[in-house]
Amino acid sequence: MSENILHRIKSLKSWERTLYIVFFAQLVNVVGFSMIFPFLPLYVSSLDSVYGISNEMMSGLVYAMQGLSMMIAAPIWGAVADRYGRKLMIARATFGGAVTVLLMAFVNTGEALVVLRLIQGAVTGTVSAANALIAAVVPRERMGYAMGLMQMALWAGVAVGPLVGGVLADAFGYELSFIITAALLTFAGILVWWLVEENFVPETDKAGHQNSVWEDWKDILSTQGVKPAYLIRFLMGMSQMILVPLAPLFVLSLLPENAPVNFWTGLIVGIGGGASVLTSVYLGKMGDRIGHRPVLLVSVLAAAIFYFAHVWVVEVWHLLILQILVGAAMGGIIPSLTALLATFTKPGEEGSVYGFDQAIVSASRFVAPLAAAGFAAVYSIRATLGVTGLLFVVIFGLAYYFLPDIKPMPSVKAAVPAD
Repeated sequence: MSENILHRIKSLKSWERTLYIVFFAQLVNVVGFSMIFPFLPLYVSSLDSVYGISNEMMSGLVYAMQGLSMMIAAPIWGAVADRYGRKLMIARATFGGAVTVLLMAFVNTGEALVVLRLIQGAVTGTVSAANALIAAVVPRERMGYAMGLMQMALWAGVAVGPLVGGVLADAFGYELSFIITAALLTFAGILVWWLVEENFVPETDKAGHQNSVWEDWKDILSTQGVKPAYLIRFLMGMSQMILVPLAPLFVLSLLPENAPVNFWTGLIVGIGGGASVLTSVYLGKMGDRIGHRPVLLVSVLAAAIFYFAHVWVVEVWHLLILQILVGAAMGGIIPSLTALLATFTKPGEEGSVYGFDQAIVSASRFVAPLAAAGFAAVYSIRATLGVTGLLFVVIFGLAYYFLPDIKPMPSVKAAVPAD
């Protein structure tokens, strides 16, 4: 049995081995991060505040500060990846995340947690590092499948992590979740460092010169389709983050008194990830066949409809069903956008491309929690979810009018080298 498995592993092409190893590492990473991510507002409420900051504002800062520092750091790390290798950046992100998350288990004040989240944003970025490595090694005609698989790891982790984190939080408190997350991140980093072989050679021109960071960034941003794709990524990040800081409060408002709010919050957040697992690889492969733009358009339109329906939720099971439907739509949106970015840009730019992508998403994570908290305070959580539906309508218009309609590349298996 073991010999058969080893034979199958050895028969894989080099890019396939790298893809499956990084897929598993990403799954482990995301399970760890999502064990703690949805419950940060509840963890904040258990901490003191040195300056008397309200729980609502402290929760917004905990989410926003991580987004702010990652927004600044991600393009820099992306440029470093294009010069020194993408595998190194995965190790940096996982081990850096392990240290900062472990320290979060021992904080006594909300302000200390905010500082650690700020540091976490500056040193992590596992998703963009993994995407850059995969985009660099996978053939372009298989990019939809590869990014769908990476998105499957992401959403599977999001599906499992909150459930595990909710059970652990209810049984043992929040601190154990931070410690387990740090252990998972360490394991993922070791896995990639030992098993992934990256024969990295930086891209140069015919004279052997390498572009400066500024030249690379200018070249990427001047490429057709990249700017609207990044704008869509920003709005997508906004739409995804609007619900996160409000989810525990919204779930609490739908539950009877003394119901296990941590469990239900984990289930609500995780169930959408489970639905995305079922659709991401299938829709990614469909994009390879028919084009990623049409898959993106249909998925965005479906997400808009499902988010508008959140306004009329009155029972927790209504929210559960809608999150399943939103998750299924997300399984077509994120892989399509990620694959389109690889299609629009040139080989050798993957680190910078996905570094910018991470920065854009991080910027949305900085803006969205504060905007959502303010909007919900003035109006209501339901109205805020309705605004999310409007964001998807805007995204549909941007994708329809401004993204180039690039035809899918034909499959040329004979042209793909074995290694």
